[in-house]
Amino acid sequence: MSIAKTYNPKEAEEKWYSYWIDHGFFRSIPDEREPYTIVMPPPNVTGVLHMGHMLNNTIQDVLIRRARMQGKNACWVPGTDHASIATEAKVVAMLREQGVDKKSISREKFLEHAWEWKEKYGGIILKQLEKLGASCDWERTKFTMDPDLSEAVIDTFIKFYNEGYIYRGVRMVNWDPQGKTALSDEEVIRREVNQKLYYIRYEVKDSNEYIVIATTRPETIMADTAICIHPQDPRYTHLKGKKVLVPLVNREIPVIEDEYVEMEFGTGCLKVTPAHDLNDYELGQKHNLEVIDILNDDGTLNEKAQILVGEDRFIARKKVAKMLEEVAQIEKIEDYKSQVGFSERTDAAIEPKLSMQWFLKMEQLAKPALEYVENGTIKLIPEKFFASYKHWMENVKDWCISRQLWWGQRIPAWFNERNEWVVAKTEAEAIAAFEQQGKSPEGIRQEDDVLDTWFSSGLWPMSVFDGVRHPENREFQYYYPTNDLVTAPEILFFWVARMIIMGHDYTEKPPFKNVYLTGIVRDKLGRKMSKSLGNSPDPIDLMEQYGTDGVRVGMLLSSPAGNDLMFDVSYCEQGRNFANKIWNAFRLVKGWETIDVPATEAQKTAARWFENRFNQAVAEIDEHFADYRLSDALMSTYKLIWDDFCAWYLELIKPTYQAPIEKEALETVKHFFEKVLALVHPFMPFLTEELWHDELFGTRTEKDCVIVATYPITQGFDEQVIKEFDVVKQVISEVRSIRNGKGISPKVALPLAINATVIDFAKYQENIIKLANISELTFVKEKVQGAVSFLAGKDECYIALENNLDIDAEKDRIAKEIDYLKGFLIAVEKKLSNERFVQNAKPEIVQNEQNKKADAEAKINILEDSLRSLG
Repeated sequence: MSIAKTYNPKEAEEKWYSYWIDHGFFRSIPDEREPYTIVMPPPNVTGVLHMGHMLNNTIQDVLIRRARMQGKNACWVPGTDHASIATEAKVVAMLREQGVDKKSISREKFLEHAWEWKEKYGGIILKQLEKLGASCDWERTKFTMDPDLSEAVIDTFIKFYNEGYIYRGVRMVNWDPQGKTALSDEEVIRREVNQKLYYIRYEVKDSNEYIVIATTRPETIMADTAICIHPQDPRYTHLKGKKVLVPLVNREIPVIEDEYVEMEFGTGCLKVTPAHDLNDYELGQKHNLEVIDILNDDGTLNEKAQILVGEDRFIARKKVAKMLEEVAQIEKIEDYKSQVGFSERTDAAIEPKLSMQWFLKMEQLAKPALEYVENGTIKLIPEKFFASYKHWMENVKDWCISRQLWWGQRIPAWFNERNEWVVAKTEAEAIAAFEQQGKSPEGIRQEDDVLDTWFSSGLWPMSVFDGVRHPENREFQYYYPTNDLVTAPEILFFWVARMIIMGHDYTEKPPFKNVYLTGIVRDKLGRKMSKSLGNSPDPIDLMEQYGTDGVRVGMLLSSPAGNDLMFDVSYCEQGRNFANKIWNAFRLVKGWETIDVPATEAQKTAARWFENRFNQAVAEIDEHFADYRLSDALMSTYKLIWDDFCAWYLELIKPTYQAPIEKEALETVKHFFEKVLALVHPFMPFLTEELWHDELFGTRTEKDCVIVATYPITQGFDEQVIKEFDVVKQVISEVRSIRNGKGISPKVALPLAINATVIDFAKYQENIIKLANISELTFVKEKVQGAVSFLAGKDECYIALENNLDIDAEKDRIAKEIDYLKGFLIAVEKKLSNERFVQNAKPEIVQNEQNKKADAEAKINILEDSLRSLG
């Protein structure tokens, strides 16, 4: 049966993905094998596939496929995260389109709508990952609000509360006015923004004097409760003990002194607004100042502002500035840049806000999580992220774990009519707890707040195996700790650190051994890909255009661990070309007729070289995988197949036009082709499975698939064989280059003479004659006069071009090359004569420069001899 002229990715992808699932190749059940476990960072249930997901999940799939082929029990657990803030916002928007206000319906009714939305849209991204070829155990798919996972979350809250780690209190929190919920510090993205710095005049009571305060937030002056000066600032000594009037509302506030004020910043005076700034709040606590909160939860001004009630904070900013100008209380306005916090979920500007919230004490819990990474039990790849991880863990703050939402795990706290509270799993247990404490359970109601999404996903490596509720179960004991976590650096603290914290607290073990931190996918201009910029291609469209294997290769060719990748569709084109190269090489081999005779010596020589080169490449690739250099592992695989296998080995052994190939040689090629397909399968699963089942390899059994074929293991290699053949390749390449340079047709056979002093070229004679189109290969002991010469390794080679050579042009070419090499030699000698370089550089670097010098001198000598021989 003939093979199609071109590879059809779509047909192969649909066929083989279904086949793999139908035959249970992705399924993992505990057995006697070594487990290899990855838990997928659960994408938001609101999400669709973007380039970051593509990169992350391609890396995971490469790792899981390779482990599966290595005979490990490979288990990749997929799932999605309920994403409280993002999902609630989606559902609220959907209801608004239907004319329904969230406030007008009950919590239960809202949750009905939310679950309906989740069932309709929540699985989109997982279906898209199937298109990517993700070999997840789909029967294990989890959702962070599945009943068993939710119960684990509630159990964990109660456990931490009983251990004294959870408390409730009024604290200054990061408030998202759009999501109308508190956020943890890690959910706030700080960005530098262009603002205005307003210099506002505050009248000093009972005087004609005023004091000037610089602020970026004039809309908060109505919440001011003091003006603060530095005790040693001579400019304001006379104001001590006085009062000033808040502009526009004329409320009296005191002048206080504190060294917290920076005398050099602004005017050296600070307005203190305890309800709307964390530092001001701490200053207010220290000086017993009143706290006036003038903002509603949605960022509009409330009645305490006295003016502009109901206006949005940013509109109020402009209006307050204008009102101040109208009463001559603005001294000047300057352009100003400063850091502003934005919600990681809604991108709304954050408001510091005093709020009653639930907190998890982090100081003690964080210590073991830092130790695991410090002592190497958990490896961060690349290591450059350790410094920021260490800094965060050593300066960790208590985690605000409550969110003012309905979608999520509801906090298991219960209040009576007197607002007294207990923590309990059920209402019945709460009633019993109230009674045990001698308190009335009358009017019992559950806390409205839900837990931060990261609290639930922090349990992910345990809860997907039901290890929180049933730590003794076989699956948890077998699969946990997991092996590799592949995730983005921006959630190193959001998620990775919290999984380590919770994993240790429950099991005294880390949840994983390695954390591979991917880079950010950027466009070729270096901009982060985003929908708003319109610079992010649709991954599904890319896979349709270039084939999934092509896109996977394109992503990985440009993605060193932890470094941002500058993505360009040309990488996908390169990946598609690679797939076509393998396809066409297969078509070439399949098209050969055979003759039942042994292989020639030249074919055996070529096979011996390729076998050694293949084993060398496998050792390189294994080393790259061990160091999580997947991009390098792919590049080594790419070069082995494109250069060594296709460009050299197949050319060396292929029969002459329309002649048959020796059967033994063909069997050797097929053997190598299977090994090549197995080696590249983790990167290119569909193409390799398609070719694996071709009739060229005979009849396969139902489960004889490349997905579970044995991953190549290096059998050791003879470096001498590889080095010798590199010189042979150099001879062939030089002859070809001379032909091109002289405009001689490839069909014209040329004589070649070699002065072989190092390598026994006789072993490779037939290979050289075939690929270099040599009319006669002779071995000489002296220079060949009038011939073009070149150095291959350390041996001199000569081509007598006779009538094919333009003597004057050749002399000119050689003279130019000598000039270039002499200039190069001067640069190398200058470096070697620099004592500081020789003393400070690594010995291997110095040796490399000395080798360059020797090579340049040898080439110059040969070229000068050639010049002399030409007259």
